[in-house]
Amino acid sequence: MTQTDSATLLADRAVLRIAGEDVRGFLQGLVTADTALLAPGAPAWAALLSPQGKVLFDFLLWADGADVLVDVEASQAEALAKRLTLYRLRRAITIAPDPLHVHWSPTGTEGSPDPRLPALGHRWLAPADAAAGDAAPAWHAHRLSLGVTEGVAELGNGETLWLECNARELNGVSFTKGCYVGQENTARMHHRSKVNRRLVVAPFTEPSSRTRVTYPDLALMIDHRRTDALGDALIPTWLAPALAEDDPTG
Repeated sequence: MTQTDSATLLADRAVLRIAGEDVRGFLQGLVTADTALLAPGAPAWAALLSPQGKVLFDFLLWADGADVLVDVEASQAEALAKRLTLYRLRRAITIAPDPLHVHWSPTGTEGSPDPRLPALGHRWLAPADAAAGDAAPAWHAHRLSLGVTEGVAELGNGETLWLECNARELNGVSFTKGCYVGQENTARMHHRSKVNRRLVVAPFTEPSSRTRVTYPDLALMIDHRRTDALGDALIPTWLAPALAEDDPTG
């Protein structure tokens, strides 16, 4: 892997710093992950949902002392900061861009294992090396090869229920914490085993109404398919047991 041997920077990611009064308590009532479990070297994948349980933003949360750092798509960082600010009300909390950058390696021990799936590799937050290349294309191909979807192009914005994004299988939701935005529908789907549609990676063919985004250069696309009509979708080993349990009858 010549590119990622020398390049670790994910140039399409940005970092927000949330600081101030009881940051974890503030986020606990908003996001899908249990912020009480955040610890150094143990990030969490999470989402901010609509009240209906549909994903608006997905991101990784990192503990940094009393602060929380948010590893998010660079194109969505400003919008996420604005949305979080709406919930801040009168709390003494700041939400601002941070100069740290997101780095990734498919192998090695630097950083922390991706909380979604160990095979995704390691990530860490650090200053950017001006001479470093961009590892984002290699990360993108590696992630899709493992059947993992992320970001607004693939998950949509207010279009997809969080469990349809395979959040339960990829450790993106806590069912033991208290309430958060979108919790009611998410918990109902979980307890009733009614995940009737899934985001899946599939070989690139003619796009259809269920296609979210195509990647012709990788011969892949992302579809939002019914679990009883997955067709030629590439089913990774981590997802297969859940699909066997899904109830497609609606």
